[in-house]
Amino acid sequence: ITIETGIIDYYSKGTSHMRYKLEQEGKAEAWQYGPANYTIRFEDLQLGKYTLRMQASNAALQFNGPEKALSIRISPPWYKTWWAYLVFIVALAFAIWCFIYYRSIQLIKANHLLENKVQERTEEVIQQKEEIEAQRDHLEDTLTELKVTQKQLILSEKMASLGELTAGIAHEIQNPLNFINNFSEVSKELIGEMKEEIGNGNIAEVTLLAGDIEQNLEKINHHGQRADAIVRGMLQHSRISTGQKELTDINVLADEYLRLAFHGLRAKDKTFNAEMHTSFDKKSGKINVVPQEIGRVLLNLFNNAFYAVAEKAKTTDKGYRPAVRVSTKSQGDHIIIVVADNGNGIPKDLVEKIFQPFFTTKPTGQGTGLGLSITYDIVKAHGGEISVESIAGVRTELTISLPMR
Repeated sequence: ITIETGIIDYYSKGTSHMRYKLEQEGKAEAWQYGPANYTIRFEDLQLGKYTLRMQASNAALQFNGPEKALSIRISPPWYKTWWAYLVFIVALAFAIWCFIYYRSIQLIKANHLLENKVQERTEEVIQQKEEIEAQRDHLEDTLTELKVTQKQLILSEKMASLGELTAGIAHEIQNPLNFINNFSEVSKELIGEMKEEIGNGNIAEVTLLAGDIEQNLEKINHHGQRADAIVRGMLQHSRISTGQKELTDINVLADEYLRLAFHGLRAKDKTFNAEMHTSFDKKSGKINVVPQEIGRVLLNLFNNAFYAVAEKAKTTDKGYRPAVRVSTKSQGDHIIIVVADNGNGIPKDLVEKIFQPFFTTKPTGQGTGLGLSITYDIVKAHGGEISVESIAGVRTELTISLPMR
């Protein structure tokens, strides 16, 4: 605020001065002095009422004359007035109300949409539940059929195993039978000769012939017992397992089933031949197993090994020598059985699948895919482990670890 002041001076000839002070609600500043004609300037004044008091002096610089007072009021800008605040509050309240109303409308719409979605989802869930129940009923029927089919396939696998075993047994039993027949015929001829010598009274010759007949009878008895053992082994394998564990010489069991598997394949293919190498640890002794089940395990592994080398022999040059190796080893409280062959091997991406049910690398019609799956289950049921290592085109080695107790 700028105020121009002046003193009309008739007597002092320009020697008069003035003084002024600004008061605000009774609070006054000290007097300020200035010449007769003076410009007063105020800055940064706050809102409120002020009184500017001014007084002129005489020539003797005495301020004994009357005072002049000027009232000054500094009003706020329009946006700081009460009615502006009122408008602002009303506008803010209206904006809040509009926002709340808008949000309420949005929430109502969202609730309606959510209710519709929940209803639709509920209907879908009910429909899916009905479909699942229908599928469950269908799956139960399918599962029942699969169980029946699985039992039939397991029986088929066992009968196939039994057929291969029977073929091997037939070949094995033929040898002692041939010996029995031959020695029986020879003994019959010797008895005829002995009768003639008895008629001639040649006691010494009769004694010699009787000795030969006795030896023949011992050999007939030996081979008869061998045939009996083979037949008993076949019956033991073919009968339903009781699950009872028995002390079993694993070396004898492995050796017997190895030869039976070999002769079984020979009975199918007369041209087949393979080297058999065995390395049995005599310290292994007897272990407590179900002999029928472990026999099935060994027979299955031997059949697979002979099949692998037979297939490779069909596609390899004459320098290839099929070979199957079987070894047992006592290791701590376990017996390790290793069955190895130099056949075609198993591709790396298929090694982990060979113990899965119905998985087979054989052509269609030549395997059910249950042999190794059943083998795996039998070994696990005995508390053992089975693993496989294979190099495609080179070899395959299966290792079984069975606890002695």
